[in-house]
This record gives sequence, C-alpha cells and structure tokens, in this order.
Amino acid sequence: MIFNKCQDKKIAFTKLGLWHNQVENAGIASFESVARSIAAHHQYILHYFDNRSTNASAESFNAKLKAFRSVFRGVRDTTFFLYRVMKLYA
Repeated sequence: MIFNKCQDKKIAFTKLGLWHNQVENAGIASFESVARSIAAHHQYILHYFDNRSTNASAESFNAKLKAFRSVFRGVRDTTFFLYRVMKLYA
C-alpha cells in the first residue's frame, strides 16, 4: 500500500516507520526479522520514490538465466551458452 498510494518520499518514510512500529508491537518473530531487514535497507527501498523505477526486469532476467542454466545442469561451453541466451531472450 505504501508504494501504490504515496507520491512523496517523506510520506512513504513516515508510513514505513508506522508499519515498523506495528510489527514491533505485534511481537511475531518472523515479522521482526523482516522489519529489521527493511529498517537496515530503508534508504535503498525509498529510492523508488525518486523516479518510480525498480530493478524488477533485471531480477526477472536473472531468474530466467538461472532456470535456463539449471536445465543444462551447468555450463561448460560459455560461448554456446551466451549464444543460446541471446537467441532465446533477445
């Protein structure tokens, strides 16, 4: 909801802080781990609001490469692998 409704980085920072407080008050151990991770990386998370772009396409491409590589059970011929990747995903 923070990313869909907030237009300003300062408001998003405030809402992220409120969410963090709610998680701490809930006392659920698995959420506390996530909250610590988000608190440690909040500056990078809030960079989204600078120009509203993410690296989702790069992450998707990396996942496709990993899946493709797992089909071949590793890569021995790097040149052929890069050729196949270029033909399939370019």
